[in-house]
Amino acid sequence: MIENDNTVNMSGEKNRYHHGDLRAALIAEGLKLIGSGPAETLSLREIARNAGVSATAVYRHFPDKAALLSALCTEGHAMMAAAFEKAMAGKGDRMAAFISMGRAYVQFALAHPALFRLMMAQPGAGPARAPQPCAEDRPEDGMTLLVRALDDLYGRDMPAGLREARRLKSWALVHGLAMLMLDGQVPAEPALIDAVIDAHAI
Repeated sequence: MIENDNTVNMSGEKNRYHHGDLRAALIAEGLKLIGSGPAETLSLREIARNAGVSATAVYRHFPDKAALLSALCTEGHAMMAAAFEKAMAGKGDRMAAFISMGRAYVQFALAHPALFRLMMAQPGAGPARAPQPCAEDRPEDGMTLLVRALDDLYGRDMPAGLREARRLKSWALVHGLAMLMLDGQVPAEPALIDAVIDAHAI
């Protein structure tokens, strides 16, 4: 097998991938598809067809569907981190930054419901305990940023049990609100998001 051969003989404008960017293109197609339906309906063959490559080319990067879903989760956490950083930008006060992060969490869930559900279904998805440091070639994910914001807000010297309880309490509030809105139990209204999260900060 030639390492650079990420495609098979297929015609068309899409058959122009070089080594390294086909994987990114497949993830992008996966994100598009998960944006219109649940993760369970994702098909590697459909992703390959949309990307203009063969199923064989897909399996060189993702041996099975679980591998693709894991990659989508990683991308989702990077997207969440970017949303957090944007929300916190320019907030000089730690509490104001934390409140903005809480809003961004719920807004991200509403904007990417299937991806969010997939991310949160992974073991250890939440910030109740500090995550392991990211590799040098990977940026911090959203949950790591959330943990850091909580620790900055409450202090890093408190007993470990209390620190974890506060992390869980804060995450439960924004995650619970997000899930209630996604499930249609409460209206997904910006004013309600603000009211609930602002009340938590009082």
